[in-house]
Amino acid sequence: MDISGASAIVTGGASGLGEATSRLLAEKGMRVVVMDLDRQQERGDALAKEIGGVFAAADVTSEEQVQAAVAAAVEMGPLRALVNCAGIGWATRTIGRNGEPHDLEMFRKVVEINLVGTFNCIRLAASAMNSNEADADGQKGAIVNTASVAAYDGQIGQAAYSASKGGVVGMTLTVARDLGAAGIRVNTIAPGLIDTPIYGEGEGADAFKAALGASVLFPKRLGLASEFASLALELITNNYMNAQDIRIDGGIRMPPKA
Repeated sequence: MDISGASAIVTGGASGLGEATSRLLAEKGMRVVVMDLDRQQERGDALAKEIGGVFAAADVTSEEQVQAAVAAAVEMGPLRALVNCAGIGWATRTIGRNGEPHDLEMFRKVVEINLVGTFNCIRLAASAMNSNEADADGQKGAIVNTASVAAYDGQIGQAAYSASKGGVVGMTLTVARDLGAAGIRVNTIAPGLIDTPIYGEGEGADAFKAALGASVLFPKRLGLASEFASLALELITNNYMNAQDIRIDGGIRMPPKA
């Protein structure tokens, strides 16, 4: 798919996987809406200015806010790509060490943001993509979701996170089938251990990341956000990639406990 001059939305776009993806898409000629929470306004504005895009403060679960981000993208050019990177996760066992049950609202919130929020962005972006002029393959746009290896190898304490990411994997084929008639492809990336700001900074963080990296099959390190972004770009531009969930994890299979 030719993406030059088209617009894209990257959710969770102000940091981590989203930031790397926003930068790469802009480098390849797209006008990027860096979409993130309003608390990321300063960081998101700075990134958007640097890459020639715009920042949109939006909660992925809000129809109104996501629709505004879609409108901002369409103003810059035909919306050809959506990359869903926004997500959260907490480690909590189904019952705690003293037998107390998992907080149900916490479970709901993780699923609401990671799964419902992803679908909310898909449905609104796809509706806008449907108005695009189709290419020779009848293609109008491409969507890339972010799941996790936790969708397959969920560890102790990851019930909510694994359920939400498993849902993203589970709907990939169905939504791709739904959107095929509109000329929109849908794929999902399931990252493993990726080096993002979630691990912190400093000597302690570096030692922790090195220990995690030693468990990876090969190469024995954490993945890079740029490697995720490279795969996202391929899934957007390769016309024959559709309805797939793809692990990018260095071959790791997560054990029950970290």
